[in-house]
Amino acid sequence: MMLENKVALVTGGASGIGRATAIAFGAAGAKVVFSDIRDVEAEETAALIRDTGAEYLFVKSDVSSEADVQAFFNIAKRSTIKI
Repeated sequence: MMLENKVALVTGGASGIGRATAIAFGAAGAKVVFSDIRDVEAEETAALIRDTGAEYLFVKSDVSSEADVQAFFNIAKRSTIKI
């Protein structure tokens, strides 16, 4: 797999381009850490990433908030998905 042993960080992963990107990275073998502010849509994205066989982590965050963005990176760094 092209991105095996890599971690992809994706914002806006609950829909649109962000969702498509998260799924594509998962399908290419990356572990995916994605964020968005919408829980329900994020659950749908998580299921689609899971269908690729990839590891994933969803972090609820608003990219317009510096504190949320920092938290997104901190959570990603502390997760079992190694960056």
